[in-house]
Amino acid sequence: MTTLQLAPTADFGIFGDAIHLIFHGQQAQTAGRTVGGISAIWDLTLTQLKVTGLAMGCGMLIALPAGVILGHFGRGEFLAISIGNLGRAVPELGLIIFMASAIGVGVLNLTIALTILAIPPMLTNSFVAMRQVDRDTVQAARGMGMTTREVITAVELPLAIPTIMGGVRTSSTNVVATATLGPLAGVLTLGDLILQPAVYGQQGVVAGAICVAVLALILELCLAGVQHLLTSPGLRLARASA
Repeated sequence: MTTLQLAPTADFGIFGDAIHLIFHGQQAQTAGRTVGGISAIWDLTLTQLKVTGLAMGCGMLIALPAGVILGHFGRGEFLAISIGNLGRAVPELGLIIFMASAIGVGVLNLTIALTILAIPPMLTNSFVAMRQVDRDTVQAARGMGMTTREVITAVELPLAIPTIMGGVRTSSTNVVATATLGPLAGVLTLGDLILQPAVYGQQGVVAGAICVAVLALILELCLAGVQHLLTSPGLRLARASA
């Protein structure tokens, strides 16, 4: 009976070296100190999650109420669409460098830059989501005597949740990926592995890319679960039937 043995990470070339760097660390390329390792990678991950959470929280506080209100009243379509298009055109690296020059380096600078990037998809999606709600349903709610607030919270928002969450998920992916550039703003995130090949080597670049990709995937799955929970069972059934 033969025993199956796992090949050492070295057998996988630079990918194996990257995995070894993530879990065990290595000697720095330019000094004798040890870099990487699961503890150091976890600290970088937590910082990246912190700035992502701050930016997403600020972006949601601005974009979602604005999109919902504008969408409910059917006003500001040009503004919502224009901001969405502008957000796709803004270069992330240039924005972060500009903010660093304007207000200095640090978490505040990076959070503001990431918030600016987070707003457009959420604003556009929330506006479109509210406008896509069936107008006959809205008129029926008003005919039943519902106030504007009740129409928004009890009728429109439950029907608009999937599209709104689509904007939140898009923004979160953009923000967590762009937070990789944090070291350029004086905030050490997982981008430190990618932006310092002189310290971590090429395996550091690969290790950083792996960690960011896994982090983005986990965040996307978590938000997909939140969307599922927020979507009413009747709407889920209707979409499944369609």
